[in-house]
Amino acid sequence: MRLQPMHAHSPRRSALFFLVISVALDLLAFGIIIPVLPRLVQEFLGGETVSAAQVYGFFGLTWAAAQFFGAPVLGALSDAIGRRAVILLSNLALGLDYLLMAVAPGVGWLLAGRAIGGLASSSFTTAFAYVADITDADRRAAGFGIIGAAFAFGFIAGPALGGLLGAVDLRLPFWVAAGLCLANALYGSLVLPESLPQDRRVPFAWRRANPWASLRLLRSNPEVFRVSLVLFVSNLAHEVFPAVFVLYAGHRYGWDQVTIGLALATVGFASAAVQGGLVRRVVPRLGEQATMVAGIVCGGLGSLLFGLAPSGNWIWLAIPVAALWGLFGPAAQSLMTQRIAASDQGRLQGALNSLRGVTGLIGPVLFTTSFAAGVSQPGPSVVWGAPFFTSAALLLLALVAIAPAGVHGDVPGRKGAPRIPCRLRGPDLAQRRA
Repeated sequence: MRLQPMHAHSPRRSALFFLVISVALDLLAFGIIIPVLPRLVQEFLGGETVSAAQVYGFFGLTWAAAQFFGAPVLGALSDAIGRRAVILLSNLALGLDYLLMAVAPGVGWLLAGRAIGGLASSSFTTAFAYVADITDADRRAAGFGIIGAAFAFGFIAGPALGGLLGAVDLRLPFWVAAGLCLANALYGSLVLPESLPQDRRVPFAWRRANPWASLRLLRSNPEVFRVSLVLFVSNLAHEVFPAVFVLYAGHRYGWDQVTIGLALATVGFASAAVQGGLVRRVVPRLGEQATMVAGIVCGGLGSLLFGLAPSGNWIWLAIPVAALWGLFGPAAQSLMTQRIAASDQGRLQGALNSLRGVTGLIGPVLFTTSFAAGVSQPGPSVVWGAPFFTSAALLLLALVAIAPAGVHGDVPGRKGAPRIPCRLRGPDLAQRRA
């Protein structure tokens, strides 16, 4: 990926390297607790699956509500004071959150930890804005893909490590996650430069940090509005995995924490391969529009396979198909950043993260409720796959919305293909032009 040099030693490349490491460590910490948090909730509730599914759905609701309100604030704050401080403070808060959950004596404390985690996780908003600062429009999809691959890496090692640690003690993964986040904050304080120059900063105002006002930014451009709606539906469909996969695999296939962790690690490995390697090759050839369509189609097929799988062996076949869903996100992000002014990149990412927060409000309740209803009624085991069938139906709606009319993204087979004029350039480009 080409980064524009600010000085001879290209600190922008070093900054991107830190972002990759930072996001990977944050997602590693997040991934570590995935196999054990539902089981810890289940343990607090006496081992009952249906009640655990319902309560865990409320956990997701709490996390998403905190993210919905926190993301625009951090996005607007990063436009005002810069990206560096926001990223470091968020990492510190995540570390303290995992410490709280490690010592939680009951479900209420875990719930408080999820609320703090939802606020602090909005640092990913700032990481994407940082990428938009330091990459030019032609390479932005690849940049977002690299960050997406770092996300996925957290799910390669995180759940597998969490499953192994959880087999020793259900609370051990929380202590390890806290250590990773706090170490990441210290590392960033030493090496992360600022990406947003003073002349591109905008004074902080609560009207810009309001989640509803932030969402109105998405309506400022018809293409951004259309793609953001499809992104919303795609994110909602994707909520099926964090919401029910652990309980689903354990209940339907009898998988333990180690097997579930290995499955999630395989998902992460496949997603990293798609976002870190495939995106940078597919987008230049197909363009953003066709890449988005391909990702949505593969996501729908993968969800169907997860729901229909008659045995656990079929899950391993479904994973690489579903991983191609990862083509959609970087292409969509790239197109939208090209249509929004440089001074609003933090607000854009805050608005998109608020949309993720809304899907996080709806998704856990939707999918855990459908799963709980399925397992509480007598009938064939395929009924337990209802959450994944719902996910596939949502992606069909997304496909209908994006495919016929399309958006004016890049045309395939281009280097130097015509593009819609874009005001967005990294600060280095402005210096180069001068």
